[in-house]
Amino acid sequence: MNLARLDLNLVVALRALLEERNVTRAGHRVGLSQPAMSAALSRLRRHFDDDLLARVGGHYELTALGQVLLDRTSTAYDVLERLFASQATFDPTQEDREFTLVASDYAVSVFGTALARHLHEEAPGIRLRFTQTPTTVVEDTATLLSTVDGLLMPHGVINDFPATDLYDDRWVFLVADDHPDVGDRLTLQDLADLPWVTYQRTYDAPAVRQLGMLGVEPHVEVSVDSFQLLPLLVAGTRRIALVQARLARLLAPIAPVRVMEPPYEAVSLQEALWWHPVHTHDAAHIWLRETAARVGAGLPRSQDGPPLNGVK
Repeated sequence: MNLARLDLNLVVALRALLEERNVTRAGHRVGLSQPAMSAALSRLRRHFDDDLLARVGGHYELTALGQVLLDRTSTAYDVLERLFASQATFDPTQEDREFTLVASDYAVSVFGTALARHLHEEAPGIRLRFTQTPTTVVEDTATLLSTVDGLLMPHGVINDFPATDLYDDRWVFLVADDHPDVGDRLTLQDLADLPWVTYQRTYDAPAVRQLGMLGVEPHVEVSVDSFQLLPLLVAGTRRIALVQARLARLLAPIAPVRVMEPPYEAVSLQEALWWHPVHTHDAAHIWLRETAARVGAGLPRSQDGPPLNGVK
């Protein structure tokens, strides 16, 4: 494919046509007349050797290829938009811009709130938008990173993309205050026998992979897409949950649970900001990454702070 021979304006037209499924509406959306948009559709049909839009009764529907292109075109459009929005210089006190970060509710609670406070003081024109980490992040990391400004995620889940370290954390367990089977300490047998409540896909977490190496396969009874719901799903049950120590401190008042140390030397957690290489030399992204690293370095160490239910 010779990209030099392609008209990138066709990406804009293609996205509008596929999403609107109507030539006139697509033209209004991108500021083209109906004849001009019809001409663009003809060029796209010749390029793909496919109708893309097929008339069914009184309306148009996407062909099989058109359906495939729908998501790809949206991603390509976002990449091009971010590429051509790149800047050689960036003054955070003067800019009016939004950054989108993909993050779990854990990362937003522990780090995102601190970053937002910092930006409120240093760069009042900068806006942050946090979106939930999708379950497909491991399988389609490149596509995800190409459409956002960064991803907050610990090391050990994804790789092969640039990242800057933010802060450290450690893993602890939650059990109900009145758990009938757990005494002062957890055992590996407890972890194997008791039902679990987990965040999304347990097997992506290095801490859970470590358990597999110890011969413990969690019996997952409940899975949820929010770390902050874990205490509520543990309280009053026989379930246990693995959670970050920093978040456990924040969640202490939410539910009657105990925070307990792992019965083994758990792997540490190093949270990082990951980004797509297309952003590496962009001045705005450099500022964002440097600011994030500075805020992360300013957080207390994970072992500092008040005791976790009496466990330091």
